[in-house]
Amino acid sequence: MTKPIHPLPQDFTNNLRELIQNARLQVVRQVNSVQVQTYWHVGRHLVEFEQSGENRATYGKKLLTSLAETLTAEFGKGFDASNLRAMRLFYKAFQKCGALRHELSWTHYRLLTRLDSVEAREWYMQEAASQNWSTRVLERQISSLYYERLLSSKDKTKTLAKDRKEIQDQEAPTSRDFVRDPVMLEFLGLPDTGRLLESNLEQALMDKLQQFLLELGKGFAFVARQQRISTETQDFYIDLVFYNYILKCFVLIDLKTTHLSHQDIGQMDMYVRMYDDLRRGETDNPTVGILLCGSKDESVAKYSVLNESENLFASKYRLVLPSEEELRQELQREHELLSRQLPPSTEVD
Repeated sequence: MTKPIHPLPQDFTNNLRELIQNARLQVVRQVNSVQVQTYWHVGRHLVEFEQSGENRATYGKKLLTSLAETLTAEFGKGFDASNLRAMRLFYKAFQKCGALRHELSWTHYRLLTRLDSVEAREWYMQEAASQNWSTRVLERQISSLYYERLLSSKDKTKTLAKDRKEIQDQEAPTSRDFVRDPVMLEFLGLPDTGRLLESNLEQALMDKLQQFLLELGKGFAFVARQQRISTETQDFYIDLVFYNYILKCFVLIDLKTTHLSHQDIGQMDMYVRMYDDLRRGETDNPTVGILLCGSKDESVAKYSVLNESENLFASKYRLVLPSEEELRQELQREHELLSRQLPPSTEVD
């Protein structure tokens, strides 16, 4: 009779499992890094060859087709005309090979080369690498104009600061650096028609918490749902509470599926003040409050405490991801609306 095998200690097997998984991950990253660098150099040779004048005139558009046939016959798939064209664009978009992030794959860079803005390409590259974005996440962030929405929010703060004749400290990260407007919630799968209950929106966000954290930005950790804070005579419940370890502060989110009102703003202002008094630690920075609403009026924001507070914000949410052009138009409309609200002597960058 065979003796039963004694089970190994759990921590021992876990350590070995982690070791093997990390080793395999490093191999994959090395392969990706070599592939990306190879494709960059192929793109460089293509561009330099085409720019040699006489050769370009001789080969013209037939160059990629002929080269694709030759390389595919010898090295297999990966060198068709479409991929060679992408390598050429890759080199043109990223002129310095040493500045590439080795954490990203060739598919990441194919997505990045579609961007016209040099600043946007650089930002998405750094964020994708530091936040370990998959190619699917990167594609979603680009299509939802994640970078542009962040810039739009920063521009609003900069403009309002000029209106109040204040100077923003652009060196250290501020709460506005982590606020998007609008906030894209298409991943919830909720219909964009009919009356949406706040409780249903809250539950949907909890069901897709990982995607919501991704939309909020880096540094966010979930703390509580419907967290109670109390005075001597009343209890109040905050819809969602997060902590941002970069800002080192609590972030309160109040969900409003209807049009934003001045009562909603006053309530969130009270929540932030109460949270600072009751829950904020000695090493924490002031609490931030975000009103996530179905719609809002910029004039309400201008003539309310939102215009004076550095830690109180209102952002619209969208349940359906609009086209890139529609979203750009929306951001432009908000920028123009804000410009019209400023005094004639105030300039908007």
